[in-house]
Amino acid sequence: MMKPHVYVACRIPSETESYLAQHVQYRKWEGPGAVPYEVLLEELAEVDGLLTSGNKIGPELLSRAPKLKAVSTMSVGYNHFDLEEMKERGIIGTHTPGVLDDTVADLILSLMLAVSRRVPELDAYVKQGRWSKGDNEELFGLDMHHKTLGIIGMGRIGEAVAQRAHFGFGMDVLYYNRHRKPEAEQKYSAKYAEMEELLRHSDFVVLMTPLTPQTRHLFGRKEFEQMKPTGIFINASRGPVVDEEALTEALQQGEIFGAGLDVFEREPVQADHPLLTLRNVVTLPHIGSATAQTRDDMARLAAENLVSALLGAPQNVVPELRK
Repeated sequence: MMKPHVYVACRIPSETESYLAQHVQYRKWEGPGAVPYEVLLEELAEVDGLLTSGNKIGPELLSRAPKLKAVSTMSVGYNHFDLEEMKERGIIGTHTPGVLDDTVADLILSLMLAVSRRVPELDAYVKQGRWSKGDNEELFGLDMHHKTLGIIGMGRIGEAVAQRAHFGFGMDVLYYNRHRKPEAEQKYSAKYAEMEELLRHSDFVVLMTPLTPQTRHLFGRKEFEQMKPTGIFINASRGPVVDEEALTEALQQGEIFGAGLDVFEREPVQADHPLLTLRNVVTLPHIGSATAQTRDDMARLAAENLVSALLGAPQNVVPELRK
């Protein structure tokens, strides 16, 4: 039996390549940086499967890949999939949930601490030689322990954050979600709250919703106005879920204490973006899952997902494309 043909459009570890070689015939992008779009289109003419890490899967690409049966993304997010187009063409789409939950949760807690204790700002303060003797109240931050955490989107990562916050920092946990999570309520003493109630009572608000047409700019002026003046906002989900103009305004006017961002509406974020001029914002380059071990695990799972789909037993299919 002839092995399926696959194109690998992102870097993967040698161990994952060895796994693919056992099950498929594959070609891969060898150049530096991301594969150019035109190169990708040319490579897809004869392939059955595509392993990617963010390439836009839309009508133009799919029209150039007549034999394509499955696309596997090396990410938990899949907003780069044109789901309707893939569904119409009968193409399987898979992602990598679960394997990165703990790593992303660790990063979210680090953002909470960095913003509340002003870690990057005070690191620069020391390195710039501005530290003098005496207890300067201007350098004070906010406590994180025994405060209230509000989680918007209590999925797997949200639950991992709740676990760390409740048991590690003695925090009370509120959450807003499409569906109640009785098990999470029991495990972490979490309490369900409507959005407005959560915003008014939370000291830290962590946004963990996927990007959909319904969640685009879910968080705007009204939501920031409902937060405490000492509130801290964290976004490690998707940038377009937040109205960045409203966030900038809230930070500049002191409506909230600070923000920690791993994602932006446009990535890479523009160097002249007003958020980058504010001292009360901690900014990261979308590194939620960026540890060597987790990225290796994601690559392996993405490869397994692709092989499984091509062999007729798909796993980790994105919800909208499940049959």
